[in-house]
Amino acid sequence: MPLVDWPLEKLQQYQGMNRKPADFEEYWKTAVAEMRAVEPNVELVPSTFQVPSADCYDLYFTGVRGARIHAKYLRPKQAKGKLPALLNFHGYTGHSGDWADKLSYVGLGFAVFSMDCRGQGGKSEDTGGVAGNTFRGHIIRGLDSGPENLLFRHIFLDTAQLASIIMELPEIDPERVGAYGGSQGGALAIACAALEPRIKKLAPVYPFLSDYRRVWEMDNTSSAYEELRAYFRQFDPMHEREQEFFETLGYIDIQHLADRIEGEVLMGVGLMDTVCPPSTQYAAYNKIRSPKQTLIYPDFGHEMLPGFHDRAMMFLAGLLPDK
Repeated sequence: MPLVDWPLEKLQQYQGMNRKPADFEEYWKTAVAEMRAVEPNVELVPSTFQVPSADCYDLYFTGVRGARIHAKYLRPKQAKGKLPALLNFHGYTGHSGDWADKLSYVGLGFAVFSMDCRGQGGKSEDTGGVAGNTFRGHIIRGLDSGPENLLFRHIFLDTAQLASIIMELPEIDPERVGAYGGSQGGALAIACAALEPRIKKLAPVYPFLSDYRRVWEMDNTSSAYEELRAYFRQFDPMHEREQEFFETLGYIDIQHLADRIEGEVLMGVGLMDTVCPPSTQYAAYNKIRSPKQTLIYPDFGHEMLPGFHDRAMMFLAGLLPDK
């Protein structure tokens, strides 16, 4: 079998190379405390998209640093009793997508919440306030303003805050909440379940934002990770702060959050993935201590994995109440 990374046997043992900062646990304890101190001021606005089978709303809440965050909210019309819920997260630079593509889960009986990441392609705000690059480049956004100002810190917190908000809605069963997404969305599903461990099931596929040092070692910075090289070219051309650079990114490396997950995990991996290399995905997966399974696609890369969404739907359907 052709390889773009290590053989599967090595991938399944790999523990990552991007170092975990010594104060990582305190960093995220402080971050979550900041999140919990925010008054979310939740607002539900009926959407212009409405169909006979679902009630659809634009949900807004205030996240850390004052940003208003947007999510699509769909629920079965005239539902009785508390609903199971799913959080959906989108790919890098994208947005929460069309309303229609969530209706299959609504048809099963789920409430679905699909969040726009701040500063990307949707309606969520990016309140800014950091030095350096602000166009794209969200991995490195805030890097020179201290770890507490990393943009992905705030985005990770947005996912957990949304999860805690929906668990408090009177129509939602907080014991039946799951998360799913691909690429950046897969990374955010992992971060969400790590920071809000009440998430019961998650189905990430080829997660992004993991093991940045390994990405760099593979010289794989021509696509989703291109901003790593852009940072050095623009702000550190002789790599005098390379160690500090990767250590700071360690705070937003999902592999270091993965051992917090308590929910059951189903993850899809394409072994020919040149965007999010398999080793970086396994760096996170191998640290998960809760029940877990990978669906492995030897000949596929960062693309639609045939059958994965069907398997993920059956897996997440385990959150539905017994009829």
